[in-house]
Amino acid sequence: MLLSLSIRNFVIVDELELEFGPGFTVLTGETGAGKSILIDALLLALGERADADVVREGAARADIAAEFRVTPEIAAWLAANDLAGDEDTLLVRRTVDASGRSKAFVNGTPATLAQLRDLGERLVDVHGQHAHQSLLKPAAQLALLDEHGGHTALAREVAAAFATHRAAVKAREDAEAMAASALAEQDRLRWIVEELGEIAPRDGEWEQVEAEHKRLSHAASLLEGAQAAVDSLSEAEDSALTRVDTVAARLGQLAHYDERLKPVLEALEAARIQIDEATAELRRYLARSDLDAARLADVEARVSALHTAARKFKCAPGDLPALLGASRDKLAALSAAADLDALRRREAETLAAYMAVAKKLSQSRKAAAKRMGAEVTRAMQDLSMAGGRFEVALHEAEPAASGLERAEFLVAGHAGVAPKPLVKVASGGELARISLAISVIAATATPVATLIFDEVDAGIGGAVAETVGRLLKQLGQLRQVLCVTHLPQVAARGDQHFVVSKVADGEGKPVSRIAPLDRKSRVDELARMLGGIEITDTTRKHAREMLAG
Repeated sequence: MLLSLSIRNFVIVDELELEFGPGFTVLTGETGAGKSILIDALLLALGERADADVVREGAARADIAAEFRVTPEIAAWLAANDLAGDEDTLLVRRTVDASGRSKAFVNGTPATLAQLRDLGERLVDVHGQHAHQSLLKPAAQLALLDEHGGHTALAREVAAAFATHRAAVKAREDAEAMAASALAEQDRLRWIVEELGEIAPRDGEWEQVEAEHKRLSHAASLLEGAQAAVDSLSEAEDSALTRVDTVAARLGQLAHYDERLKPVLEALEAARIQIDEATAELRRYLARSDLDAARLADVEARVSALHTAARKFKCAPGDLPALLGASRDKLAALSAAADLDALRRREAETLAAYMAVAKKLSQSRKAAAKRMGAEVTRAMQDLSMAGGRFEVALHEAEPAASGLERAEFLVAGHAGVAPKPLVKVASGGELARISLAISVIAATATPVATLIFDEVDAGIGGAVAETVGRLLKQLGQLRQVLCVTHLPQVAARGDQHFVVSKVADGEGKPVSRIAPLDRKSRVDELARMLGGIEITDTTRKHAREMLAG
């Protein structure tokens, strides 16, 4: 249930805080005052498309927040999406800046628009003022039947099965169309796999053999250089070590006469130690190294094989392992795709799966069509269509994502007349009343806690309007119902009544205001709705009688 709605800088609303209760709530006001803007703001908070036009002129951003009471089903959804907050309440918030960029939050946690829309469908069910127009569309009629029958999930399963089947059909058709070219490609890939399979390049191998080849091919130079370094450092007659020792001995004698030479002697001693360590490390290097001609020949042969393959397949030697792996994968995929028998079996399997679930949906639709026809027919009797009859005809159709049939709404305006297609026989007023009947019936079946009727009573009046008010009042005992209306007969039935008005702010810009009404204010508002601009004692008396009734 919707508990509160906060709106900032949305279209012509500058700042608004509303609290809602259970039951039947009505919103009234002059045309253009912004009644439907409140519904638009709520729908924006629940994931509707947003653009910069919704931001009030001169403002940096629009900000809408809606608080709902949490049901066990909603709590489970929040937990599954890591969006849980307080145990009893849920806060949904949406902002849109002047450039059209929007952000969404659920319980203070950033949420995607897909999550917001999914959540919104579980929180609010909206019946719009143009719903009667969609009744003339076959797709909308089928969707209404599915919604009334409570098998929208099954309808989605049928659509998914059909998509899977179509994918299988396309795979088979593509395989047949590309059979010739696929064979040529298979030959090419098989050649690559066979050629590279013989040398079996490994990941990282090129870098390893290249480094080893450089080392082995320069082994003689490395050994000769290392031995020359040993000679120069310590073994030659005029080696560095000999020179250091000579200098140190000479300065050692002179240091007796001047102690300032001692740091120099210490540095020479450190140099002698470094030379000894370098010489020892070179000797260990020479001890571990030798000229391995056989290994060098093996490495050179491997380098040559990798180079030759790289030139043949026009790639770098290091890319050969990846080429081999990719060619094997593509060859396997093409071999599988080329198996037309397997593809045909897959096509048949997906068709059987689709037909099974589609036939199940067909059976559900037949039962739902009978129920819907009976329920709408009963509702028509209260909407000045006594003797009228409503039926849902199901016609066989080609298998499609929507199933194996199409729906057609048939109506008879009065007794003794055979039902005919709604698109051909219903007048504007009849269409509006039938749409309202379907909306009320569908709303009764939905598990959603908050129902919104946005001027669904357009095109009706008089006794029919009183019946509509009574129906919505009854519905408010089962659900929270919010209704934007221009009919006093409907407004008088509300448990809660808000009036929307449009005024000018300090800069002369239009601003929408909304206020809850007490009984006296409700009398005045109903009198305005009854009599127009001039409110008289007669219209006030009539308004009081409507509230009392």
